[in-house]
Amino acid sequence: MKRKKFHFIGSRVVKTGVAVFLTAWICSILEIPAVFAVITAIVTIEPTVADSIRKGMIRFPASAIGSAYSVLFIFLFGNSPLTYALAATLTIVTCFRLKLHAGLLVATLTAVAMIEVIHSNYFISFLIRLGTTTIGLLVSTGVNMFVLPPNYTEHITQNIESVRRQTARLIEQVFQRVIEVNNHDDVLTSINPADQVYKKIQQTETLIRFQKEESNYHPLGENEKKRFKEIEKQLICLRLIHYHTDNVLNTPSQFTMWGTKEKKTILLAVNELVQGLASKSKIESEKHQAYLKQLSDMFWEETGISRTKPNVEATTFPPEVIIIYELISIYQLVDKYFEHCGPERVTN
Repeated sequence: MKRKKFHFIGSRVVKTGVAVFLTAWICSILEIPAVFAVITAIVTIEPTVADSIRKGMIRFPASAIGSAYSVLFIFLFGNSPLTYALAATLTIVTCFRLKLHAGLLVATLTAVAMIEVIHSNYFISFLIRLGTTTIGLLVSTGVNMFVLPPNYTEHITQNIESVRRQTARLIEQVFQRVIEVNNHDDVLTSINPADQVYKKIQQTETLIRFQKEESNYHPLGENEKKRFKEIEKQLICLRLIHYHTDNVLNTPSQFTMWGTKEKKTILLAVNELVQGLASKSKIESEKHQAYLKQLSDMFWEETGISRTKPNVEATTFPPEVIIIYELISIYQLVDKYFEHCGPERVTN
């Protein structure tokens, strides 16, 4: 059995701690309250440096709005429940109207927290809050850039391998049940991994976006850049394979009229495909092409099929044609996937 590794402290947690320490230290040197700067520093640590800068540019004016409302209502109503309510409500409304969504939280926290500490010199207090916000933004962005800079390449690679194995299992389950199960509703309800694979693909696409943004500040080397492009192409192939598999899953297979020979041919072709994709082992070219030719022959034979089947509209393709077409498409995409894998092979 494989033992799971538990990481109690990730790089983002470490960076948050470093940012909080440096922010509080700078504020203590300047003899200004650190709480608002620390709040800003905590929420400004983002998955990428680009996100920290982009959202920091939003959080600064949002914090200024919250500070301004706080000072205004303290001046008008003093330290009262009405001041808290008006400062929080109008800060949220104004930030929402100005589309400063990323700054809503820090702005509202600043607005309500300032009420307790402002007693006089309202304008000076307002400027100090802007200063502490600026310190928090600059420190956290700097920490995000220089301390343990994020690199998602390894995580992306692991996700790709996971998606590949899950996709192989999904293909096997879908075609076995589509060929062998007569009730299409049973097929739809029995295939659970399809949504899991889709979510994993979306998660990996998000990580790829993060890595692209991060490469603007921490460029990849030539070999890493080349490898990253290959990984992107692999994910595109896997996404398209999932798309075609999902099409098979939603094809009304209860109307198929295959004989035992045709079903056996399809299942053998699927098994050969799944074995190669699941283990990432090199597919035997001759065997692979032989199965592909058999499927192509079946496809062209099925396209001439008469439309005398029950419950099949004359304007739709027969399910046999759709299923074989999708399987041929998956075959071709698996070929493309292996073209982008390079010489390395993974042994499971």
